[in-house]
Amino acid sequence: MTSDIKTYTEFDLFLITAQTLFVLFTLGMTWVYIAFMWRYILGWWSLPFFQKNKKNKNTTTISVLIAARNEEENISATLQAVLAQNYPAHLYQIIVIDDFSTDNTAQIIHEFSDKYNNVKLLKLADYINPKILQSFKKKAIEIGVQNAENKLIVQTDADCIMGNDWLKIIADYYETHQAKFIAAPVIFFDEKNTFQRFQSLDFIGMMGVNGAGIFRKFHYLCNGANLAYERRVFQEVKGFEGIDQKASGDDLMLLQKIAKQYPNDIAFLKNTAAITYTKPKRTLSDFMQQRIRWASKTTNYPDKGVTFTWALIWLFCISIPINLVAGIFVPVLLYFGLLQLAIKILLDYIFLASVATSLNRRDLVRMSVYIPAIFLELSYVIVIGLLGLFVKKYEWKGRKVQ
Repeated sequence: MTSDIKTYTEFDLFLITAQTLFVLFTLGMTWVYIAFMWRYILGWWSLPFFQKNKKNKNTTTISVLIAARNEEENISATLQAVLAQNYPAHLYQIIVIDDFSTDNTAQIIHEFSDKYNNVKLLKLADYINPKILQSFKKKAIEIGVQNAENKLIVQTDADCIMGNDWLKIIADYYETHQAKFIAAPVIFFDEKNTFQRFQSLDFIGMMGVNGAGIFRKFHYLCNGANLAYERRVFQEVKGFEGIDQKASGDDLMLLQKIAKQYPNDIAFLKNTAAITYTKPKRTLSDFMQQRIRWASKTTNYPDKGVTFTWALIWLFCISIPINLVAGIFVPVLLYFGLLQLAIKILLDYIFLASVATSLNRRDLVRMSVYIPAIFLELSYVIVIGLLGLFVKKYEWKGRKVQ
């Protein structure tokens, strides 16, 4: 008489255990992703839209800081946009800090400063030795703050443009809420193809994450192309002291430093008039360099909760292709992978559609844009997450930094 009881080898038991553990890991990461995305969705929905006060006579003095390196193609448009603001000219100045440009950037700025009394050119070369410096942009901003004459510092980048009410809406918000630090939206424009529209949609998502995180106080993120803070507060927290070891991170690290001291005085300005616009990267190489630069600073954030959050999201994303491939051999994993993908597509769409609608970019969540973008986003999150761990040196505007 033969026994019907199947005997398992040690290898069989190992496979069963490994499959069970991976299923449990998949379920855990999926619930984590659902929780995170639902938190972002509710956070963005709860963030109030700030209504500008057209009758308000602003009194806040503003110093607009622009760090510029090799921006001869863009700096004129940026300066023209800032000079065209519907804000009293005597209440704001523009300080452009030239970061060792090797093109005509400094000459173009000089021409503006000759023509307009409220435009000032500073050259980083007059202040520091480039051979002993790593964080050039942080130093440029620091020097700009030291030379600023006004109460509120507003930062943007040398490749951005903005609407005519940009400074007014920031001043209105500051005078209403007295926030120590104000983050505002940055979005791309002038997309030419699917790759660039993907970048725009991805950036829209970042703005939603920034706004929801700041409003709900579960993390503090921003973009250096559009933010404002009190000059006194910058000096009070000693600027970039202690966070100047990395070339990148001038925006997030400063925000988190200020938030540590003033957690209830950090704000995100949700209003389309507050948007600054910049162009997406035109080549894959430029895009990869930009995202590696962003990813490489993640482990250096003062707020380790941000690093932990990104790590969990990355684990969820990488578990999807692992499940889909492993499903060839273990069918149950294929079903898990497809379920994860469906959850990501649905939750991301709800979130991105909400943010895109608020920022007047509903065109980015059309299915013809969204479906290709979601697969590009999944691939790039996995790849950039890995490269960000191991690639610490990158090239930025002809300069190799880390």
